[in-house]
Amino acid sequence: MRRNLTPVIVLAAFGVLVGGLFRYAFDESNTGSVANYVRSALDGAAITLIVWATHLYLAARGGWLRRQPLIVELIARSVILAAIVAVAATVLEVVLYGHGLEAKWLRDSFFKIIGVALLLSIPITTIYELIRMIGGHTLLAIVLGRYRQPVREERVLLFLDLVGSTTLAESMGELRVQELLTRFFFDIDEPIVSHGGEVHAYVGDEVIVTWPANAVGQSRCYLDCVFAIEDRLAKRADHYRKEFGVVPAFRAGIHAGPVVIAECGDSRRQIAYFGDTVNVTARLQAHCKEAGRPLLVSGELRRLLPPDRDIVIEPLGSTQLRGRAASIEIFSVARRASS
Repeated sequence: MRRNLTPVIVLAAFGVLVGGLFRYAFDESNTGSVANYVRSALDGAAITLIVWATHLYLAARGGWLRRQPLIVELIARSVILAAIVAVAATVLEVVLYGHGLEAKWLRDSFFKIIGVALLLSIPITTIYELIRMIGGHTLLAIVLGRYRQPVREERVLLFLDLVGSTTLAESMGELRVQELLTRFFFDIDEPIVSHGGEVHAYVGDEVIVTWPANAVGQSRCYLDCVFAIEDRLAKRADHYRKEFGVVPAFRAGIHAGPVVIAECGDSRRQIAYFGDTVNVTARLQAHCKEAGRPLLVSGELRRLLPPDRDIVIEPLGSTQLRGRAASIEIFSVARRASS
């Protein structure tokens, strides 16, 4: 809940500030009463939140728009946003000031409000897309310069990949498999975000998700994330069958431990993860096929799990993973079948 409310509170406060500045910059000095400043602040907050809500709606429901050429998408977004802001500004003028629309307001303020709203949408959209691209926690760390020098952090890592992608490529063709992967990654994004995960990277048919270990505490959000992905794919099964003739399945490995994180590159910077924890998680996920289990966790991760009666944890013993000298304890995890 707090995660969802934070951007709303920040944007509302930002809108209040912009509304006050708009009143100061564009309105006549004899209209600068406290009541009018309060109205302008409320106006600014409401329009800012409407811009934000419109962007979220287009991000969640506008898949058709993102499939268009970039220039078409940008023009369409601008037209949609301008139309919504125009309606909102008109309604707010009537509600907040208690009178009908005046020709002076339409002439002097209406188009300025739309222009300011469109300008405000640029930084809001940019920050939102950056958060979607690299994650809010990582973005803040980059802004503060946390990863300019290598930093060791305790992390929970999830490696999850599509089952049988090579076979699918042979039967469907590489372009159709890539379309399937794109849809698969799109559909699993909402469960990842809603469970506090941040996508670190997409590597071929695999996605790497991470959580700060100290942030998960005694929760099992990383397991619930995997289960939510299962539910999401099951819900979309008919769509996948109709579109691709197959319902995607996945294998996943989860491990916890220290990770070295640092900024790499110059012309194209990115955050890179290094260390044994990364290697173990990758090998753990690959071991799912040999073990015949869709979800494996390490002993280190098992110790983080709180007692829970609705999951079944099956010990698979100590195993030496490929490419690693030391063996680790491996557990299979699944939801308990409802009786």
